[in-house]
Amino acid sequence: MKKFISLLFVLLVLNSCSEYQKALKNDDIAKKFEVGTKMYEKGKFSKALRLFEQIAPSYQGKPQAEKLFYMYAKSFYAEKQYYPASYQFEKFSSTYPKSEKAEEAAYLGAYSFSKLSPRYSLDQVDTYKAIDKLQSFINNYPNSEFLPEANRIAKELREKIEKKNFEIAKQYNTISDYKSALIALDNFIADFPGTPYKEKALYYKLDSAYNLAINSVPAKMQERLVVAKSAYASLMKFNASTEYKSKADEMLARIETDLKQFSK
Repeated sequence: MKKFISLLFVLLVLNSCSEYQKALKNDDIAKKFEVGTKMYEKGKFSKALRLFEQIAPSYQGKPQAEKLFYMYAKSFYAEKQYYPASYQFEKFSSTYPKSEKAEEAAYLGAYSFSKLSPRYSLDQVDTYKAIDKLQSFINNYPNSEFLPEANRIAKELREKIEKKNFEIAKQYNTISDYKSALIALDNFIADFPGTPYKEKALYYKLDSAYNLAINSVPAKMQERLVVAKSAYASLMKFNASTEYKSKADEMLARIETDLKQFSK
């Protein structure tokens, strides 16, 4: 009995493969649609894709097109081909705005694009695009069941952008370009007022202002020391028990000592 069942299974698999191969080589687009749907329903998305790609142009405007293009987009998505998945989902939601799948497609289109966002140290063009797409979905479907997830992903992407910008500003401090660091850190704090990196940014602003001041020529030292003291005050105002307090207090002591020479 076990041998019979095993043989039957093998025959079914071979028949399925044979049906797929025949459909692949067949010119009958209806047959390709039928077999492609079977492959899709069985979770064989790469095979479904090959068939859907062959017939997609021929099904534009046909009654079955809505079903086809939804499966087409979902197959790309299942295969983690996120760029074509995003494109096909967006195309679906704009072509069939009244479809019961339109909201899901709009969300998956934005979500798929978010998967193209690279690590923070690389160029973030795709991250900005993904945020725009997610925000567009949030605006268009404010009551969607996908809204919490869309907001969560958008928040993560914005934090990635913030980290990228913070690391760029901090880098000027690292390479001892303190003038540029002050400008970059000021811009970062202004552009991202609610950033989780604000305390770090305020500390590196203090460190940059301090190092610029104590290494200045006498003619510029007093003015720069005052700027550094102000940077200290900003950090303490933001968080009086900052993790950088010990280092900050050491800098303040030196700043005040150096300022005394100008009050004589």
